[in-house]
Amino acid sequence: MLHDLLQRPLPEELKDLTDLALDLRWTGSELAGRIWKRLDEEAWERTRNPYMILLNAHRDRLEAAARDQRLLRELADWLARRREYQESPGWFGERHGGSSLKTIAYFSMEFGLSEALPIYSGGLGILAGDHLKSASDLGVPIIGIGLLYQQGYFRQVLDADGSQLEAFPYNDPSTLPISPVRGPDGRWPRVRLELPGRTLLIRVWQARVGKVTLYLLDSNDPLNSPWDRGITANLYAAGKEKRLLQELVLGIGGWQLLEMLGIDVQVCHLNEGHAAFAVLARAHSFARKNNVPFEVGLWATRGGNVFTTHTPVAAAFDQFDPALLWRFGHGFVQQAGLQMQQVLALGRRDPFNQDEPFNMAYLAMRGCAFANGVSRLHGRVSRQLFKVLFPRWPEKQIPVGHVTNGVHVPSWDSAPASNLWSQALGQASWLGRLEEAAGRLEALSPVCLWEFRAVCRDALVQYVRRRLVRQLRVRGASADQIERASRVLDPNFLTLGFARRFTAYKRPTLLFHDPQRLARILLNPERPVQLIMAGKAHPNDTEGKSMVRTVARFAFESDLRDRVVFLEDYDITLAQQFAAGIDVWINTPRRPAEACGTSGMKMLFNGGLNLSELDGWWDEGYTPEVGWALGDGQDHSGPEWDAFEANQLYEILERQVVPEFYDRDAEGVPQAWVRRIRASMARLTPVFDSGRMVREYVEKAYLPAAAAYQRRSADGGRIARELHAWHEQLVDGWRGLRLGEVRINRDADQWQFDAQVYLGDVAPDLVSVELLADNDGDQPPTCIEMELKGPIPGAVNGHRYTARAPGNRPAEHYTIRIIPQHPDALVPMEDAHIFWQR
Repeated sequence: MLHDLLQRPLPEELKDLTDLALDLRWTGSELAGRIWKRLDEEAWERTRNPYMILLNAHRDRLEAAARDQRLLRELADWLARRREYQESPGWFGERHGGSSLKTIAYFSMEFGLSEALPIYSGGLGILAGDHLKSASDLGVPIIGIGLLYQQGYFRQVLDADGSQLEAFPYNDPSTLPISPVRGPDGRWPRVRLELPGRTLLIRVWQARVGKVTLYLLDSNDPLNSPWDRGITANLYAAGKEKRLLQELVLGIGGWQLLEMLGIDVQVCHLNEGHAAFAVLARAHSFARKNNVPFEVGLWATRGGNVFTTHTPVAAAFDQFDPALLWRFGHGFVQQAGLQMQQVLALGRRDPFNQDEPFNMAYLAMRGCAFANGVSRLHGRVSRQLFKVLFPRWPEKQIPVGHVTNGVHVPSWDSAPASNLWSQALGQASWLGRLEEAAGRLEALSPVCLWEFRAVCRDALVQYVRRRLVRQLRVRGASADQIERASRVLDPNFLTLGFARRFTAYKRPTLLFHDPQRLARILLNPERPVQLIMAGKAHPNDTEGKSMVRTVARFAFESDLRDRVVFLEDYDITLAQQFAAGIDVWINTPRRPAEACGTSGMKMLFNGGLNLSELDGWWDEGYTPEVGWALGDGQDHSGPEWDAFEANQLYEILERQVVPEFYDRDAEGVPQAWVRRIRASMARLTPVFDSGRMVREYVEKAYLPAAAAYQRRSADGGRIARELHAWHEQLVDGWRGLRLGEVRINRDADQWQFDAQVYLGDVAPDLVSVELLADNDGDQPPTCIEMELKGPIPGAVNGHRYTARAPGNRPAEHYTIRIIPQHPDALVPMEDAHIFWQR
């Protein structure tokens, strides 16, 4: 659908530019960029918004473009590629086209797709955007559900002393690459959400991301009150009330949108707990349509819900006062025929504690059958965070796995990198054949790789100069300062990159622990080094803003200004430039607080290297051949360890990174450095590509979730009703479980266990009795299902269970437990009862 507001006529030769301008899959591509530069190079560099360029391009420029044969050839090339792309079934169609998985609804509070649509704040949104783009590339049938923010996240400005100031420019929908969603009658339908004393009207927009549609909800309807119009004003609005309202709009409003559009969804994927209200809306919808209780609806739909947590600390989970939920959630709860206490119980660690706040992550865990962290280490951290919901279960069996994040290579590669990979793998290398890279990259000469990196670094230096000049002009800098800014940095110097959200756990000032030592590294006349930095602090994070000022002031020092640059307003465009040209990306979070951290992944495809804490993705990606590691792979805290790692960081730079970069052969090529580039590109790019990530979600989560939902929802929810009845029996009868005498005998090289188990009011087929031995260092963990041998004479619901266990460890290592069992239930995710012998 063409944007309703694009009424201006285009020359016939350029009529297809509208499709290109509205497709966010291609906004950042080099091919598309060449076209937009021809129309307005300055606007392209400053906004990266092709739709706005098309709206505002002068008629003379459009007519000249229509006569530009080179541009027309490039446009024809793009149209041909896009046609082939759109018609291809992709990996999913070829591999899983016959499955029951037809539609996935991906809910996220933010989506970072392009600067043309600034509705993101950082890593969570960038990840969501890359997820949609890779799903489009692979043909995965996904749709996005998010919010359209009138102001989005803030834009950062630095004053003369390096202090951060915040600006909140208005996102004018008429200049964004989005379209209003129209009903069959041509009207703009509204989603309606009941709030105290009024109905909130929610407008709906859509954006195109290749084969994927992203729907965006917007409360800025003139028929709403001024307060309600502001619900979707800012991303992560200040104050608990607006934050709760945003999450009600996203979750409940988002599900109502799917129903309004008649979209049949098999899988709901919650990207963080912000969207957890969607599980309530989906369960209610199923219950209403099938005339079953809400609880049965939850059992039916939970199997089709997936929850990804990005949070490394419990304090970061969204929590709300129960009174606030009573106030704003009452309308939905009443519609669903529920009691508010039922809903509150789903978001509490202790369902019966009336004073406990409502936790969105707990609601997501209780409303989803599949949960994952975003790196291997974060999976472990998440199991620690959520073990409170699974009391007495071993931590290793807490049902949170991991799918390590990845980045969408075509969105983050530079033109030189794209050309290099095309030499090695062909034009469509990013469509899923990156694993072939290792052998093909070996064929590229060291000179070729080194020259490629020189081109990338030079392009970054030129971009930084232009952006810094623009930054200083806005600040009112002198002519001398602006002239000097146009000459900062050197395209032949080793270039370090450092950009992130400025907050305490990311330790953005670790590199500046000893400013004099850092200055000596940078100003070394024989082996010069330069540093390019960026990053924002949350407006309410006083400590983070102080860190911004500390780092920016370091860049302002007169004797370092040619070697150090701090660029304000870190955004997607700047991140793309960093990814293309930085030689070494530095990342210094306090382990294990970095859930994943995808910024360093963006360097891989472009030949940049990583020097990072062994945290997040680098904990599983690092080997000595591909980069450098901070820390010892263990968790530490305190200023003493920070000082230790700061010293370690300086030593790695002084003794390893800088010497290796400048150790050149007779041709001027640093052979060891180039070998490291080749190893990093070949080994890590295929692993940390978002195509791998999405394929993993499909096969580990989406396909099983779709199959579970199909089974549970069939026949009006027959299996869901069985599961609900099974669970209720366990709740009612679990307290009556008791273990009687346990006899242990030696039989050759095995132990024979014979246990008397009294199940009270619980039928034997509802539970599994198991014999366990934990990992003791020498022996792996053992879990053996005990066999039901028959009733205990004279006992009511008492039974004998037996098992044989390896005798290579003492009998006292083994213990007996009873857990729920049902062929269609996921235990302990959906029922965490457990009974231990000891």
